Amino acid sequence: MGFRYEGNAYDRRFLPRLTTGEIAAMPKDDALIVLPVGAVEQHGPHMPVFTDTLIGEALMAEAFEHLPADAPIWLLPSVGYGKSTEHAEHPGTITLSARTLMAVLEDIAASLARSGFKKLLLFNTHGGNADLLGMMAREIRIATGMAVYRLDPGAVGYSESFTDDEEKASGIHAGDVETSLVMAVCPDWVHPERAVREMPNFPRSPSFSFRAKSFAWTMKDISASGIAGDATKANPARGRAMLDRAGPLLAGALLEIAAFDMGSLKESPLREPSYKASSV
Repeated sequence: MGFRYEGNAYDRRFLPRLTTGEIAAMPKDDALIVLPVGAVEQHGPHMPVFTDTLIGEALMAEAFEHLPADAPIWLLPSVGYGKSTEHAEHPGTITLSARTLMAVLEDIAASLARSGFKKLLLFNTHGGNADLLGMMAREIRIATGMAVYRLDPGAVGYSESFTDDEEKASGIHAGDVETSLVMAVCPDWVHPERAVREMPNFPRSPSFSFRAKSFAWTMKDISASGIAGDATKANPARGRAMLDRAGPLLAGALLEIAAFDMGSLKESPLREPSYKASSV
């Protein structure tokens, strides 16, 4: 199945294909707007620099195939460039500064708020964006009053059963998972004969670990090839299986987010007691 401007995501739920009048008239209290945020950056000698944005679009296309026809969930065009400064020394990487990406997100959110939308999801497929998007979700919430959510596809665990422990620990970039996914959606964009295996020796100490972000690094600190993972194991059938698994999981997450009420987080206000303390 193609996914760019095809399928439910684009035929029925792509917000920019509507007219200004249609957008003005649509119910907005429960509408969730999904903004994918990716990157254009090196992905080793075998993968396109568009990998992160491409994967985000493919995952959303799969998710929207599993949404009910009346789900109040709408897709925006991807922000194709991200904060990829950790890859900046590699040819082909096109990175925004943190300040630029923050300003882009602020402007998009402000525009949506002016149109009356109240819920925004930042769907991220580039690890280098994660900290900034977490911070910006709160800043947008404060600036616009919108309910703002964050979702990375790994949170739904779609690839867990398809990778081994070593890949789970160190396969963070252009390894088995990403290569298999791109093989499944754009096979001609991948050069499997150039794929290599390179696993960074990340610390595993609980007080000094990669997962806890105990230290800053650039790609050249951890990899000679630009790969962190085993791209030689990738195959398109496993990529297709991961997409098939991701679709319903992500659709379920989108529905859960769309139905969430921020007001439910706070306990009901304290009521004045019906009795009065006796006077002494």
